[in-house]
Order: sequence, then C-alpha cells, then structure tokens
Amino acid sequence: MTSVKITFDEMMNPVLQALKLLGGSGTIEEINDKVTELIKLPSEQFDILHNPEKGGMTEVEYRLMWTRTYLKKFGLIENSSRGIWSLTAKGSSTEKVVEKEVVRVVRDQAKKKDDEVAEGEDEPNKKVKWQEELLEIILKMPPAAFERLIQRLLRESGFVQVEVTGQSGDGGIDGHGILRLGGLLSFHVIFQGKRWKGAVGSAQVRDFRGAMVGRADKGLLITTGSFTKDAIKEATRDGAPAIDLVDGDQLVEKLKQLSLGIEVKKLVVEQINIDRGWFEHL
Repeated sequence: MTSVKITFDEMMNPVLQALKLLGGSGTIEEINDKVTELIKLPSEQFDILHNPEKGGMTEVEYRLMWTRTYLKKFGLIENSSRGIWSLTAKGSSTEKVVEKEVVRVVRDQAKKKDDEVAEGEDEPNKKVKWQEELLEIILKMPPAAFERLIQRLLRESGFVQVEVTGQSGDGGIDGHGILRLGGLLSFHVIFQGKRWKGAVGSAQVRDFRGAMVGRADKGLLITTGSFTKDAIKEATRDGAPAIDLVDGDQLVEKLKQLSLGIEVKKLVVEQINIDRGWFEHL
C-alpha cells in the first residue's frame, strides 16, 4: 500500500500558514483542506486510512492532529470548546518554526510532567481511543439497529417526521425527515447510512444523488468510515444538489455531544494552597 510521504512535524509550518490565510482561525476541516492545498501531496495519499481495520480518519488527518497538538503545546495555537482552532499572539507573530526545535521542547515538557501524550507520532496506537471503540461497536450493530441509531440521532438534532425506509430497498435511501430551522424554515432531507471501514468514494455520492434528485431539498450521507477528496468535491459540485457528508469522526462526536449511548464524567481536581501569612498573623 502507498504510504503518506509527509510527517507530522513537516506540516507545522503549513498549519501556521493555513491559519493565517484563514484569517487567524478555522475549523479542523477548514485547516486540513487549506494545508492539503499548500503541501501539494498526490491526491491518492489523502485517501489512505490511518487504521484500515477500524476506518475513521485518514493518515493525513491523523498526522495533522499531532501537528496541532505539538503547536498547541508550543504555545502557537489554541482551540476553543466549540472546536475552533486559532493562532495565539505568539503564533500570529511567528513566521516560521524550526520543526525539530518544537518537537524537542514539547517532548522535554512531556518528560517533566510525566505526560505520555507527546512521546511520539504513533503514541495513540498504545491505547484504544473511545472514538475507535465506539466505531467498532457501531460496525457490529445489526443493520436495522444502525438505522434506528441514525433515526434517533437526527431526531435529537432537530429533525421531525423521521422515517426509516432502508428495508424497502428504496434506491439506496435509508430514510427521510424534515429539518426545521427557527420555526420558520424547513427542509426535506433524504439520508443514507454506510457502515464502512474504508473511504466512501465519489461514485457512491453520485449514486446517492441520483436516488434523491426530485425527492428532497437536501441529502445527508453518513458513514462510519471516511470520504475521499473526490467524494467531498462531488458532494458540493456546482450545478448539482448539495449533499452533506458526515464521516465516522463527526458521527461519534455528535453522539457524544447528544449523550446518546455515551456518558461523559467531568473530573474535578482539588488544588490546595496554604496561606502561610494567615498562620503567621495568628
């Protein structure tokens, strides 16, 4: 199999440049898209999965995740609770970094703090992420259960009249619903769910569009895997009905956000500071 030719540290300066071109901030998707434009890798490398057995993110996305982690620990970028990444004051004034220096400083910090996160590019393979575990569970669900999961997800996200039709073999369409926005606008949406470990290609997007044309305002294609660059381009092709894409990473994050089958516990760490002056003045 072809391997990705660029390492996570080699993408540090492209990430900084991408954020500057985006006006200082951007979503992960916007940053990744801009970086892939800048580094000009062959298109086939963008579709290589990090873990073909489990699906999910591509190898380029995985390495970019580590790029952001190192740049954040180095103090050049930061992220909000809403998933928006932005340049810090230090990052805005930094034209270019010496990648090896960033890696050395961050790993020195990790050793001092006994932090396992920054030990290396392949560190996440040493522990199972909750995202990967959840995707594995979803992949093992019976088809009807997966359709009910998508139905529940859409209802919790504001859709009404959500019906599953997948068992009828309706041209690859799994169901339809209505999305209401602010009580004023509504859109008829047809959806399809694909439990794939690999990447969904442009052909699948075209087939789905062919099944939905004339029957809905929008299409929603959800997969446990990922989408190729060509599939993403096809989904937003000029002159064709737009199709929204939800990949495996977005799917599990949405389930987490909606607390569907996921319980998030926030741990409070007690910090005790002794006021020596208080005792001295007794």
